[in-house]
Amino acid sequence: MSGHSKFANIKHKKERNDSAKGKVFTIIGREIAVAVKEGGADPANNSRLRDVIAKAKANNMPNDTIDRGIKKAAGDANSVNYEYVSYEGYGPSGIAVIVDALTDNKNRTAANVRSAFTKGNGNIGTPGCVSFMFDKKGQIIIDKEECDMDADDIMMTALDAGAEDFSEEEDSFEIITDPDDFSSVREKLEEAKIPMANAEVTMIPQTWVETISDDDRKWFQKTLDLLDEDDDVQNVYHNLDE
Repeated sequence: MSGHSKFANIKHKKERNDSAKGKVFTIIGREIAVAVKEGGADPANNSRLRDVIAKAKANNMPNDTIDRGIKKAAGDANSVNYEYVSYEGYGPSGIAVIVDALTDNKNRTAANVRSAFTKGNGNIGTPGCVSFMFDKKGQIIIDKEECDMDADDIMMTALDAGAEDFSEEEDSFEIITDPDDFSSVREKLEEAKIPMANAEVTMIPQTWVETISDDDRKWFQKTLDLLDEDDDVQNVYHNLDE
C-alpha cells in the first residue's frame, strides 16, 4: 500500500459530499435501517450498527439524526425492504468498476447503473468480471493534521489490534485490515482517541490504470457523476489512478 495514498481522493469525495449532505445522509440512513433490521437497535450488541454510526459521525451527521434513524428503523423494521446489489463493468480505457447499491427496486437500480455506464462510453459486465482485480479490505485513514500521536505509537496500536498493514504517506497514515477484523481494529483506535478521517470496508485495486486520454477521462467522469446522483448507489470502486 505504501506510496499510493488515496487520502487526496478521499478528501475530494468528502468535500463533494459536504456540498450534498442530503445524498450522504440518505445513503447512511438506509445503512442504519438495514443494520438495525439485521442486528437490532442496540449498538453495544450490533457491530455493524456501530460501524455505520462511526461512518455517520465521520460525515458530520448530527447525533439526533442518527438516533432518529435508529428509532425509526427499530419501530418499523418490517417496512425496511432494502437489499444489497452489486454491478461490475468497464469504463473507457478498460477501467475496472464495481458499483454497490442498496435498493428497494432492483429493476430501477439496474437500469440506472446500466445507463450511467453506457452514457460514459463504458459497459456493464457479468458478475465477477472485474472483482477478481480487487481485494476486499478494511481501510482506515488518519489525517496527520488531526492526529498528534507518533507514527510508531499509531502503528503499534493498530497492529496490536489485529491490523494487517500500516503505511505512512505525506499527509496521512493508512491502516489495512482483514474485513472480519475491521470493526475490532476501528474500535481499538477509537478507544485510543485516534481520530479517523475515513474508516470503511472497501475494495482496493491490485493494479491501476495510470494513463488515459483527456476524452476518456471526461467520459468516465460522466459515469461517476451519474452514479453519484443516484440515491440507490452506496459506493463506487474503480482502478483509475486519479
